[in-house]
Amino acid sequence: MNDVLAGLKPESVFHYFEEISRIPRQPGKCNKISDYVVSFAKERGLFVMQDEKLNVLIRKPSKRPDSPYVILQGHMDMVCEKSYDYDARHDFSKDPLKLCLLDDFIYAKGTTLGADDGIAVAYMLSLLDDDSLDLPGIEALFTVDEEDGMKGAMAFDTSELKGRMLINLDHEIEGEIITCSAGGKRVKCSLPVKYEKVSGTAYDIIICGLAGGHSGMEIDKGRGNANLLLGRILHTVSKKVPYSLKYIGGGLTDSAIPREAKAEIIIDAKDSDTLENIVEKYSRIICDEFEGIEENMMIYAENKGEDSAMCLENESMRRIGFLLNTVPDGIIKMSRKNEGLVRTSLNCGIMKLNEKEFNLIINMRSLAESEKEALADKIEYLMETIGGKYIEEYDYPAWEYEKSSKLRDLAFDIFQHIYGRNPKLRGFHAGLECGIFFKKIEGIDIISFGPDISNIHTPKERLSVSSAARVYEYLLEILKAI
Repeated sequence: MNDVLAGLKPESVFHYFEEISRIPRQPGKCNKISDYVVSFAKERGLFVMQDEKLNVLIRKPSKRPDSPYVILQGHMDMVCEKSYDYDARHDFSKDPLKLCLLDDFIYAKGTTLGADDGIAVAYMLSLLDDDSLDLPGIEALFTVDEEDGMKGAMAFDTSELKGRMLINLDHEIEGEIITCSAGGKRVKCSLPVKYEKVSGTAYDIIICGLAGGHSGMEIDKGRGNANLLLGRILHTVSKKVPYSLKYIGGGLTDSAIPREAKAEIIIDAKDSDTLENIVEKYSRIICDEFEGIEENMMIYAENKGEDSAMCLENESMRRIGFLLNTVPDGIIKMSRKNEGLVRTSLNCGIMKLNEKEFNLIINMRSLAESEKEALADKIEYLMETIGGKYIEEYDYPAWEYEKSSKLRDLAFDIFQHIYGRNPKLRGFHAGLECGIFFKKIEGIDIISFGPDISNIHTPKERLSVSSAARVYEYLLEILKAI
């Protein structure tokens, strides 16, 4: 296999980034990437520990006498999204990513790139592989399943760690040092359903081409949620055209704003023109509402011919419609102290319909634990009201701001020296594993930073080569100064 990134500098960083891009890294299926990291350590005679969840800790002592250990941390798994109109056959469980290089940017053909957080893995492997560096002791912690409720970090036994300074490498904007992050909760809203046999003219109503994006970092961009927009269109249709719902679904992960959604309905043949006119009209209305934000959005109805199928009974359909048109979504509250910082938000990331139930998977985030719980109570009450179930699937803590941080002060000063300007210190609405380590390790001093990565959690994800190189040098200078 050709090395697309050969010749990019630092060579070691981009070598390892390309190496791990060939290894499957789905959340919940990190055995191959975890074993690769373990083999890397063993080949170099480094201390390595792999726990039951497949987290990996590699320890490399310093050449300096009595040097402290510094924890470097990033996650091995990646969000697996693809463009169905480009590479529908890509299998994330076995196929390597198809890396491409265009000017200053690395991307993957038709899929997410996995620079979130593959660049952290590449940084850590590169550092561990270089014996010429004069650094403190390094504890490189490679976690799993960050994109699935941070399950790896949650399960990791932090008593194995010697360091009390932690640098998380899971940020996507160069020039920023993250000082705190939101806590989060994923919940499943489940509605029981019943079916009946229906015959008539079948239609698919499809919403696609939305920008999507990370449900923490991009939630402030005002982007459309395909799941809820589809619920809105179906409600509009129901006012003039009786229909039966055969299928509804959308979104691939709760941590990404859904880009596509589809409903399969059956109507009376005489209502075909009315249905098509309604969808066409509201397609224009919704596209106008998102002008300048969703330039590639498409909403259309496709006639699939005559059909006879099991569809939802009216009461089941009514409750699903009620949920999709009343559930909160997007920004709930902005920070009063930090301009532009989202304080609390909610993303209706996945909806699925099966033989027994309709499920809506929700990801909620907040910098305030009390607001996160209040929002969860609101969703639970809504589900109880319409006869559904509310199930919490995971809950992770916020990383709270510390007024005093020697590591933050050091990173600030070194940034000034290298870049000739001040870095931006900011809170982060997305969840970071930092919150878990903040709660687990008393007195831990934490910062987070990373290179420029755009459109994460979407097939348009891009990693800046020049930014990745600069941030690696910045990381080295911080470590040398400790």
